Amino acid sequence: MTFQEIADIVRQESEAVSRIPITGGYEGAVSLIVSAVHERGGTLITSGMGKAGQIAGNIATTFSSTGTPAYFLHPGEAQHGDLGILRKNDLMLLVSNSGKTQELIDLVRLSRGIVPDIPFIVITGNSDSTLAREATVCLPTGSPKEVCALGLTPTTSTTVMTVIGDILVVGTMRRIGFSSRDYAVRHHGGYLGLKSRNIIKHGGTEGETVCAK
Repeated sequence: MTFQEIADIVRQESEAVSRIPITGGYEGAVSLIVSAVHERGGTLITSGMGKAGQIAGNIATTFSSTGTPAYFLHPGEAQHGDLGILRKNDLMLLVSNSGKTQELIDLVRLSRGIVPDIPFIVITGNSDSTLAREATVCLPTGSPKEVCALGLTPTTSTTVMTVIGDILVVGTMRRIGFSSRDYAVRHHGGYLGLKSRNIIKHGGTEGETVCAK
């Protein structure tokens, strides 16, 4: 690849992120998460298939590490008993570029068989899709063009999905007042664990203001 080709890919992905539709859905999604998890004791369950599923898994682990209990549920395994983890007061965050992923459509139906009023947050590139219509809150990606040479492989779309997940994480951290001390008790190993403990040890407040209500 030439330097210009690399620069073009970086530019296209950056532009796609800058074009993420900014709507009131973000505030609504954060409110749903805070209400279900932090006020009523539920858990955030994320799900998706393929590359979108990997993004959903990353979103779950990032939420868990920042004070909001979450886990990833594979939609295929859900149909073979894993849906049994679902409880009252839980909510789901579904990630699907097409908004037509059959396994997720089935997951919505099956989940409502256990918790009829369970809310759904949907991240999708298709605001007119089946999943978007089923959503309590729909967060559109802006349907960016993939930088893949074939225009098929999830590339730009997964970049945008990741950013949307980050927005939800940071918004929730701010709403719950997540602090460096809270971070430290969840990170006992590695560089970030050491860094967060050092902040506390030296009386620093790095991150305190950012995550304050």
